[in-house]
Amino acid sequence: MSDEGWLAFSERVAWDARFHATCEPGPRPDAAALALINDRNASVLVAVSALMDRRSDISEDDSPLTQEVARLDAKLNVLMEIVNRLLLPQSGLPPRIALRFNASGAVLPWDGLPPVGQTALLKIHFDACRALPLELPAVRLAGPTDGKGFLGFEGLSEPVRDGIERLVFRQHRRQVAEARAHARPQEPSEG
Repeated sequence: MSDEGWLAFSERVAWDARFHATCEPGPRPDAAALALINDRNASVLVAVSALMDRRSDISEDDSPLTQEVARLDAKLNVLMEIVNRLLLPQSGLPPRIALRFNASGAVLPWDGLPPVGQTALLKIHFDACRALPLELPAVRLAGPTDGKGFLGFEGLSEPVRDGIERLVFRQHRRQVAEARAHARPQEPSEG
C-alpha cells in the first residue's frame, strides 16, 4: 500500500508552500470521529475556497452592482481577519513548515513525524481562515528520503477529497498565472 500511496501522491498536482501546521501522532479515529472530521473538513474547505477566491481588480466596465459586491467582499475580508485574530492570534498558531499536499497525502519534514506504519493527525491552518484547521487523518508511509516524510491520508470522504483537489488545482492555476504575469516583458510606456 505504501508504494501505491506515494505513487498516487506523486502523480497529482500538489500545493507546495509554508503553512502553519502540526502533525500529532495518535490512534486511528473511529467511524463516528471520522464522520465529524469529514463534516468539519468539508466546511473548512468551503470557507477557505470562498475566502481565497477574491476578485483581484475591478475594471471600469463593471456594473455598479459588481462594484458594490466587490466592496462588500473587501469588507467581509476585513471582518474575517478580525475574527481570525480574535479566535486564534498569530502567537497561538503552530510554526510554519514547508508542506506539499494534495488529496492523497502530504510531504513534510521528518521532525515530529511518527515512525513508518504509525497513524497521525495532520492539521493545516490556512491564512485565509486560520481559526479553522483542515484535519487530515493519516498514516506515515515510505516516501522521500531527503529529510522529509510522507503521510498518506486515510478515511477522507469523497466530498473532502474533491474539495482538496479543487483547492489545490485553483492554487496551482493561480501560481501559474502569477508566474506568467511576472515573466511577460514589460511594455514600454508611451510618452
